[in-house]
Order: sequence, then C-alpha cells, then structure tokens
Amino acid sequence: MKFVVLLSSMLLSVGAFAAKTYQVTGPIVELSDSRIVVQKGSDRWEIERNPNTKVTGDLKVGQKVTIEYTMAADSVEIKGDSKKK
Repeated sequence: MKFVVLLSSMLLSVGAFAAKTYQVTGPIVELSDSRIVVQKGSDRWEIERNPNTKVTGDLKVGQKVTIEYTMAADSVEIKGDSKKK
C-alpha cells in the first residue's frame, strides 16, 4: 500500500514540472499542414503543427482561433567565453 501512495505522489510531482503553456488568439492569416499563422495586432505568430496537434473543427483562413502552445529549447550553443582576460 505504501508503494501505491509513493508512486501516486511521484506521478503528481512530475505533473508539476510539465512545460508551461502559453496562448495566442487572433484570426488565421496562413494555414498549412505544418503551421498556423495568426495575426495578433501588428504581430504575426507562426505556430508549428505536428501530428499531435489537437484541432477542434475545420480550420480556415480568416477564422479567429486560440492556440495553446509550449516553448522548449531544442539545442543550446555557447557563444564565446564569458571569462575574457
């Protein structure tokens, strides 16, 4: 029984470290199988789509949508040495 409680609390802890989600709302100005471009004020937001992207309804250019997304680093490259002599 203690194992089940411990496992449950560990799984709940993992959820606390899930990636932070953001959202953007605006009309779709461009649409493809790999991305959705939304106009928010004077800014264009290009959001990547992948096979895991959940879509409710039939997307069309001109529709107002709210997109939830996360940001994560794919790679990090060190530029120069911060300890210059």
